[in-house]
Parts: sequence; C-alpha cells; structure tokens
Amino acid sequence: MPRPPLARERVLDAFEELVLTEGERAATIEATAKAAGVSKGGLLYHFGSKDELVAGLLQRLEELTTADLARMNAADEGPVSYYIRTSVMEDDALDRALVTASRLAQGGSVAAADALRDSRRRWEDTIRPHVRDQAGLDLVMLLSDGLYFNNSLDVNGSEHLVPLPDELSALIALVLRTTAP
Repeated sequence: MPRPPLARERVLDAFEELVLTEGERAATIEATAKAAGVSKGGLLYHFGSKDELVAGLLQRLEELTTADLARMNAADEGPVSYYIRTSVMEDDALDRALVTASRLAQGGSVAAADALRDSRRRWEDTIRPHVRDQAGLDLVMLLSDGLYFNNSLDVNGSEHLVPLPDELSALIALVLRTTAP
C-alpha cells in the first residue's frame, strides 16, 4: 500500500531546509530522514538516493514556476509589473525553491543549474511579448535579478536596499514607459 503523499512532501521540506540552513553537504539521507521524522527506510521508499531528492526539489521548482507563470499571465497589472514586483520575495515557497536550487547549483549540480536556467527562460518567454525588444527584456530581467539579490541583503538591515512600495511602483512605471512595445 503506497504511503501518503504528505510523508514525501515532509521529506522534501526537510531536505530543502537542510540545504538552506546547513548547506548541501550537510543534507545527507540520514540527516534528512531525521529532520523529516521518518526512518531512513521511509525516506528511501520515496527517494532512492540523494540525486532523487534533488530531482524531487527541482520538480517542485518546476511546479512552482508553472503556478507563478499562471499568476503572471492573469495579473491585472500585466506580466512585466508582476514580475518586477514579485522579485521582492519574503520566504515563500517559490523563493525557497529558487534559493535551494541556487545552492545546489553552486555545489556543482548540473541538474539544478539547468532547472534554474529553464525557469528563467520560461519567465523570459512570458515577458518577451510585453516589451519592445531584447534590450527591454534584458532590462526587466536584470532589474528583477537586482531586486531579488538586494532583497536578500536587506532582510536584517536598515539600509533599505529594496525600494519601498511607492518607490517600487514609480520604478515599475519607468520601466513600463521605457520598454513598452
């Protein structure tokens, strides 16, 4: 009889948390099983190896990216505004998946680097019809990357490296005027 999917998600959550807080090397099968509150055998039932755990996290990233693209396409403000505004994330599931994949890629995971490039390509493909040219697309993507990076630096500081809501709205309006088709 198959185990409930909840156990599988708990294992993925534990692996993700270990990669985020202690690094990829510390996120062993044993440590992940302990953190998830399952036996090593229970973990291996769902994921036969650490590579399968990584694949599970990358599948999660793909699913979260797909859901984000659906929200982006449905956003009243339009895909460009949505993408820039949501580049300032605060520990949501997509943010955690992106950071985890980034740490795995930095540790040498080709699959994680490929998954990150695929997510970025999918966001670019969604934004491309809403900007004038490649330079406009590059501007949106690089601005978003900068906001995302500065957001990670701004978490515990008082520097306000990320524009406040009104300032962000003004920045988005400027980008829209500059890049509109």
